[in-house]
Amino acid sequence: MGVILPFVLDGVFEPNDIEAMSLACEEACNSLHISGDARARETIAARVIAFARRGERSPMVLRDRVLAEANADAGC
Repeated sequence: MGVILPFVLDGVFEPNDIEAMSLACEEACNSLHISGDARARETIAARVIAFARRGERSPMVLRDRVLAEANADAGC
């Protein structure tokens, strides 16, 4: 939960939601080979949170959406 928690400031998420977002963020970072780059991890966390604010709670769907977005950006 460590990656996401500092960015969830408004208290709109339940503990299970935060756990799902944390898992999604970790898996997305691992897939993108982001480990020590704090700025990149923050960007991934922000995208996960944005999708979660729109109602998505599945860690797999959150991860896949972030990865799809990252792949789309890489193709530009």
